[in-house]
Parts: sequence; structure tokens; C-alpha cells
Amino acid sequence: MSTELRLRIISAIVLAIIVLGATWIGGLTFSLLSAAIGLLVYYEWSTITGIARSDRFGLVFGWISMALVAYETVFHTSERALLLLLGFTLAAAVLSAFRKTGFWLPGGIFYSGLSAVSLAALRTGDNGLITILFLFAVVWGSDILAYFVGRAVGGPKLAPKISPGKTWSGAIGGTIAGVLAGCLLIWVSGQPVSPWLPLIAAILSIAGQIGDLFESWIKRRFGVKDSSHLIPGHGGVMDRVDALVFACFLAFLGGLIIAALSGQLFATTGGL
Repeated sequence: MSTELRLRIISAIVLAIIVLGATWIGGLTFSLLSAAIGLLVYYEWSTITGIARSDRFGLVFGWISMALVAYETVFHTSERALLLLLGFTLAAAVLSAFRKTGFWLPGGIFYSGLSAVSLAALRTGDNGLITILFLFAVVWGSDILAYFVGRAVGGPKLAPKISPGKTWSGAIGGTIAGVLAGCLLIWVSGQPVSPWLPLIAAILSIAGQIGDLFESWIKRRFGVKDSSHLIPGHGGVMDRVDALVFACFLAFLGGLIIAALSGQLFATTGGL
């Protein structure tokens, strides 16, 4: 076994213990983890897009925004954190338009902040533990099988200009694996398996794969291989959570829509 492979395995085991442990404990522990992910994602985003090098005002504004959103996420409610996030994103968009600096700043604030808010909200919502574990099963199942099916079957490229290694066979195989893993998790947990569950899992799997492509597009746009070197053998935090955060975005949005339709938008953030 090569040194690099050994390092990747050790890092993966450590990360899995931290993430699954925090998920099981929930509460403040998981909220802190969610906030940390959001802050680290913003650090990587601002580095990749050049905000950290060329826009000192934007960098400071973004860090203040993210710090306050993280604080609300950990110590108050996800609803308040979301409203604050939307406010900062809008303010950053107006400032960026006025200063003609592009929209990487508001995009980074929104992407990073929503990563933290959606994760924390889903864990504290109804059936929070099962919701997060379901998302893990779908996203990780999709990610792992997409890689192996893509290498084994090959075929037409999914998005050759963005991520040349991804194939349609891998995407389809990953989606099927994500559906099976998600449904199996729900069945093993003793929860009722809804007829809609395979469709929900498929949609979340596709959302995760879009998130993966989105991060690949960002990196290709700015000519970087990894989002950072924070995780030995794995690159950066964005490299590891790109699919998960898009799936969480969609699940969180679904919870908000259900809560709004039921007249309980500010009573619960919802879940599956």
C-alpha cells in the first residue's frame, strides 16, 4: 500500500468518526460542525476565486457575514440564520454590482452560509438523525458507485468540459446505488418506507452529482486541482462536501416549502 493511499484511508476514517459522531450526538455538537463546514467552505471559496488576494473589503465583509451566520446557526435558530444569510447575500450583491467586482462574493456567502444553515436545520428538524443519515447514504452511495461503475463501464462523458472523468454510466449507476442505499437505510432504521422514497432519493442523488459538477466547474474556472490542502490526501472541505451540500440545499428547500404550505414556516425547518 502506497503512502498516499494509506494517508487517504486514515484521513477518511478520522473524518467519518468525527462526522458520524457529531451526527449521532446532534444538538450543539452538530451545529458546531455545520458552522465549521460553512466557515471552511468560505475560506476555500474566497481563496479559489481570488477574493482573498484582490478584494480586501470583500474578504472582510464576507468573513463578518459568515461569522454572524455561523453564530446564529449555533446559538439561535436556523430560521434566523437563514434570514441573516439572505440579507448579507443581497447586500453583497448590491455592493458587488456597485463596485463592479463580479458576483463571486455574494455567491460565496450564499453557498457557504447555506451549507451551514441547511445541515444544522435538517439535523434539528423532525426525524433529524434519520434525515441526515439518509442524505449520507444517498450521497455517499452515489459517489462511490458512480466512480466504480464509470471506470468499469465507461462510455459517453457526462460533462467533458467540466469534469472529463465522469461518464453517463457512472451517473446512472451512482443514482441507482444512491436510491438503494437510501431506501435500505430507512428500512433498517425501522421507519416506514414511502412509495415516494425512491423518487426522493433519486432527486437528491442527482442534486448531489450536480453539486459535484458545480465545484468542478469552479475549480476549472480558476485553474485549481483541489479546493485546498486542509484534509491530508483528500484536498479540501469543498472537495468532500460538494455533493452533500447540494443535496442538503434541496432537502432544506423542500422542508421550507412544506412548512410554508402548512403555515408553520417559522415553527419548524422540517426534514424528511
